[in-house]
Amino acid sequence: MNWIKMSIERYIFNHAQATPQKTALISGKVEVSYEQLWKEIEMAAAWFSEKAERGDRIIVSASKNIEFVYTYFGAHLARMICVPIDPETNETRLKRIIDVAKPKLIVGELRNHGELHVIPFEECHQELENFRIDNDMFPKEEDIADLLFTTGTTGLPKGVALTYGNQMAAAENINTFIGNTADDVEMLALPISHSFGLGRLRCVLAKGGTLVMLGSFASMKKFFGEMERCRVTGFGMVPASWAYIQKMSGEKIGQFAHQLKYIEIGSAFMSLENKQKLMSLLPKTHICMHYGLTEASRSAFISFHDDKEHLMSAGKASPNTEIAVFNEEGEMLGKTSDYKFSYSQPLDFKSNGTDDGEICVKGEHVCSDYWGMPKEEFNKDFFGDYFRTGDWGHIDDDGYIYLVSRKKEIINVGGKKVSPIEVEEHLNEIDGIVESACVGIHDDVLGEVVKAFCVCSKEVDFEVVKKILFKKIETYKIPVFFEVIQELPKTQNGKIQRLMLKN
Repeated sequence: MNWIKMSIERYIFNHAQATPQKTALISGKVEVSYEQLWKEIEMAAAWFSEKAERGDRIIVSASKNIEFVYTYFGAHLARMICVPIDPETNETRLKRIIDVAKPKLIVGELRNHGELHVIPFEECHQELENFRIDNDMFPKEEDIADLLFTTGTTGLPKGVALTYGNQMAAAENINTFIGNTADDVEMLALPISHSFGLGRLRCVLAKGGTLVMLGSFASMKKFFGEMERCRVTGFGMVPASWAYIQKMSGEKIGQFAHQLKYIEIGSAFMSLENKQKLMSLLPKTHICMHYGLTEASRSAFISFHDDKEHLMSAGKASPNTEIAVFNEEGEMLGKTSDYKFSYSQPLDFKSNGTDDGEICVKGEHVCSDYWGMPKEEFNKDFFGDYFRTGDWGHIDDDGYIYLVSRKKEIINVGGKKVSPIEVEEHLNEIDGIVESACVGIHDDVLGEVVKAFCVCSKEVDFEVVKKILFKKIETYKIPVFFEVIQELPKTQNGKIQRLMLKN
């Protein structure tokens, strides 16, 4: 049977039949076998079948506990559409999600639930007297599995509709690149209200591996303790997590170099220095970093050790994915990036220079819709079969994808395009500047000029900063204005929300 014809629930069921005593989940002292996991999913499905109809939306508070896993997959098995959200979701965002999704039920633990009726996880179980699994019970490829509400850098959150086919295509792409197997023991310390954490959950269980559920990276003692106790072979993290691990434990992760088979990194920018440091500590580990969006999860990958000459790129297109660059008129610039299983094989792409344009993605993992949005409006986010990511960049002659900026964040100085990321990289190297964000502000002559917002650890002379930048970048890219602020606005995944600084 083709992978994407099967849902993750069907994979879990198959593992429960083939390897019933294999450990699926570990949470502290609790261990759950695949047989136990499937029984709990069935019980949750039985409960949902009594409370709602197929296709109803169910908001599920994505707490990192075993009960969430039962509830999430149980709702799927009952053919509901899950809306996973952060337990800390603020009232404004929660109201927006409810207005769009119109959920039948809200399940889990929500800090800001107000007067809303929220059903605890422990109530979402029912004995299986009249509930039986048959082939028709398993979700179909074209059915919508989840609505994931974006935490993007601009605008109101949109409900990204992902089908079971989308999700399993993404899982296949990720597992193919990383090389996950049933022998993997993965630690999950990522939030599971977002695409990255949920994707890791699906990838491990689809392969029949073992998932160790850790609350967060906050306690290094617990993190390393579980690494050792459970013989963890891999984990996912965002760059901010790696910065924290270094700060709190130095080079200790290097002690696990013999044990760690893989690490997947994503969701935000990571400096070259941090990449090289991780590589030096884990010389044999398959360290991967992905590029993608909620709408098109893990569309490109870079392998740090294999691609060490291209570490500042986003890598190449993921397996079963095509990436192309289009101009603003929707014309392909003549080059695509396609994944090959061996890096020694020639890459199938056409080259005509390194013109910047919008990075666009094609593949079975790309979302099917935005919930509640007219189809003709959704289709505006495509050039033909290619989803428009809103990211600006190019593909070089070796097939590597280089991101310049978000299209809406590009600064137009007298007709010359400025990437805020490029300027920020140089600013962040200057003593006293912890981090920065650049935006374009109105100028009567040039249309826009660059303004830099800086978080500083001490007093900084910005006239000196300008002189330093003058030696490194073109004059028109140098910020005209500077403002010191306490912190930069960011999404929960650590992405800088530059356009909020323009308000």
